[in-house]
Amino acid sequence: MISNKALEIPPFIVMDVMEKALELEQKGEHVIHLEIGEPDFDTPQCIKEACFKALCDGKTHYTHSLGLLELREAISADYEKTYGVQVTPDRILIASGTSTAMLLLFSTLLEEGDELILPNPYYPCYPNIIKYVGGVPVFVDVLEEEGFQYIPEMISPKIGPRTKGILINSPSNPTGNVLSGERMEEIARFSPIIISDEIYQGLVYEGEAHSILEYTENGFVINGFSKLYAMTGWRLGYLIAPKEFIRPMQRIQQNLFISANSFVQLAAISALHEADEEVRRMRKTYDQRRKFMIRRLKELGFGIMVEPTGAFYILANAKRFSDDSYRLAFDILEEAKVGVAPGIDFGTNAEGFLRFSYARSMENIAEGMDRLETYLRRKGR
Repeated sequence: MISNKALEIPPFIVMDVMEKALELEQKGEHVIHLEIGEPDFDTPQCIKEACFKALCDGKTHYTHSLGLLELREAISADYEKTYGVQVTPDRILIASGTSTAMLLLFSTLLEEGDELILPNPYYPCYPNIIKYVGGVPVFVDVLEEEGFQYIPEMISPKIGPRTKGILINSPSNPTGNVLSGERMEEIARFSPIIISDEIYQGLVYEGEAHSILEYTENGFVINGFSKLYAMTGWRLGYLIAPKEFIRPMQRIQQNLFISANSFVQLAAISALHEADEEVRRMRKTYDQRRKFMIRRLKELGFGIMVEPTGAFYILANAKRFSDDSYRLAFDILEEAKVGVAPGIDFGTNAEGFLRFSYARSMENIAEGMDRLETYLRRKGR
């Protein structure tokens, strides 16, 4: 018999969209992929060279289960340089991607029935992993006019005796919006534990990015190398946590994963030390794409009340076209051959929205917008 845990976990709908798009491509169709949050850039050369050298030098064995000390020291130095916070290497655990990091963290933090507060809309894997380990996600329906960011007074009614913490994600997936330092500081007052998913840190185009560690000593940070350094397939993430949580997470790591790949960790050291110029180039290109896509989506009649300033996503209001984002997304894929993510994948509060990713070339984005315009005109919308 298959376990209920396996049967009940929902699909990641954006992957369903992508896989349907791949089926169309196998039939000879040309699909524009705006559904997936994956950089189209190649991993910077210095990172690839560091990985190649590590392999040639025989660095293919287990590392310390917390990760290489040299990498943890580099992460520590990066957070001090970027945010002015001091994080000792013994508060850092290296994991095989941020999804693994979430599993380690939620397994350590939550007893059966414990609650974590999440914004709605949200990254789909948050509630799925929380439920998988026995926790209960509690949602705050954040507002479109507020850029889908927490309003502190909306959090208070959600806090109960089983609340273990509040999760934030800035820059955000799916909205692309960035929490201000003042808003982070206000949120930090509500709970002894704040979990901050900072995987899109470094991809901010206006204003200033902040880390939760600037505002609380009890912050937990989830971060990694996939987005900023175009290293999605390398599968490398990390956790920063209060010191007393590290050893329990380490024990789970030892049993389930042993350690992250050694040669990938060595390549990540190069990312932190040598890839700044290539990151700046990628960020400048993303910003150009962001501005172009916002303009085109507005011209097509999509609603964007607060323009996103981070990550590489736009969550656009499509309610004037349909209130069924799932059906709309798949119809756009079938008819226009453009992949977009349905809002319902990101929570009930994102129904009627579509998420567009600009982690694709300007040529592809422009073609995708033109196809979308033709589709909407043909549908009389």
